[in-house]
Amino acid sequence: MSDLDLLTQSLARSVKRWRAERGFTLETLAARAGVSRGMLIQIEQARTNPSLGTVVKIGDALGVSITTLLEHEQGPKVRVVPADQAVRLWHTDAGSYNRLLAGTEAPGPLELWDWHLMPGDTSASDPHPAGTFEILHVTAGELTLTVDGVEHRVPAGASATFEANVPHMYGNDGTEPLEMLMSVSVPPVS
Repeated sequence: MSDLDLLTQSLARSVKRWRAERGFTLETLAARAGVSRGMLIQIEQARTNPSLGTVVKIGDALGVSITTLLEHEQGPKVRVVPADQAVRLWHTDAGSYNRLLAGTEAPGPLELWDWHLMPGDTSASDPHPAGTFEILHVTAGELTLTVDGVEHRVPAGASATFEANVPHMYGNDGTEPLEMLMSVSVPPVS
């Protein structure tokens, strides 16, 4: 079975499980996530590979991390994720990419990301639920962080935090590759 097939089946099981645990109907989850009922049916039947944006919206609506949605095994309380098992969810032809390094539920979803942006590349994100915070640290290059339409420059060695309930975008306007680590904390679903 390919990695993509494994992820598709894991996502199908997880969405069904968390939807049932939250007591959400397909219609309720579709409305909360802003995705169609038909898309949710295809996801739960492992008949489609949704975009990263769709998976993020579903995770946010369920109050669970992407790691939890894609997890195919229940592990012990200590979980070590080998470097070759980090999940690459986004990439460009220029060589930019992100990798979900690890995640947990504490008390809401908490994720750790490794980002690489090549010169000229950007990655936009839709608003997350109120109370979602991102913390990032630039290790190389300079990040152009746009939050709710306002640009902020974050050079190598600097860090930034923000509430991510507004549109935001990560960009590399420089001439060198950008590398950063980012943590995302989403509040639990009440």
